[in-house]
Amino acid sequence: MSTQQYVLDRAAGYPALDSARLLYVTSAQYSAEWASAEHTHTCAELFFVTGGSGAMQVGQVPSPMVPGDLMAVNAGVAHTEVSEMPDPLEYVVLGVDGLETLAGPEGFALVHGFCHQRQVAQSLNMLLQEAQRGQSGYESVCQDLLHILLLLLVRHRGSILRPVPREQKAGRECSLVRRYIDSHFKESITLDGLAAVAHLNKYYLAHAFQKEYGVSPIRYLTARRIQESKFLLAETDHSLSHIAQVLGFSSASYFSQCFHRIEGVSPKEYRQGERRKR
Repeated sequence: MSTQQYVLDRAAGYPALDSARLLYVTSAQYSAEWASAEHTHTCAELFFVTGGSGAMQVGQVPSPMVPGDLMAVNAGVAHTEVSEMPDPLEYVVLGVDGLETLAGPEGFALVHGFCHQRQVAQSLNMLLQEAQRGQSGYESVCQDLLHILLLLLVRHRGSILRPVPREQKAGRECSLVRRYIDSHFKESITLDGLAAVAHLNKYYLAHAFQKEYGVSPIRYLTARRIQESKFLLAETDHSLSHIAQVLGFSSASYFSQCFHRIEGVSPKEYRQGERRKR
């Protein structure tokens, strides 16, 4: 009997990739109805081109892509996919948290021929199948397959990836949450919902937001609603109940309570004071 044994070096590996966390996987094909508009994400995206032809436009510069190419785009970098019929671009996108590319100040890197490797194609297909089936433990399998793909990328191209510093990541995601509140403050918003927007644990989000802006996310939301209510009180004849409902307060009494805590007077007193100034 012939036996071969290989002892693994526990000290080896790529600790820099341990922070990478798979958030989503998307399989897409460009179509004539595609709205090609620049957009950003709070995580890095890895585009694996599997068919067709097209380009990734970052800023005003398009980078042509063909099957086998990989494009890594950092979080917060505006980009869009462009293609033309009858050879639409086909690709798989992985949204990856905690990782960024080092290649180029533009915040993206293009790797040619990476997806042609048999191991890459197999890992990508397995990841898609696991995500589609959603069987027990699929999240862990997908996460492990992400690490395989990242390690294969390191072998193919060298170290073009690094973990995102925790402070930088928190600042970016807090900024996203703040912008979300500014745009949606009239809607029903909870800490759980804001945590889902930022892909963060809600307790960590509350701590990071407080550290970044000196106020909790919910207190910032309340202050943003009160700011809008001051305009409505001064410029309209809407009742307190109507203003409270429009701005997402649970009741007129809670609106009045929050208003007095922030402004030092009741909504009614504020309205009377503003009208005396005219």
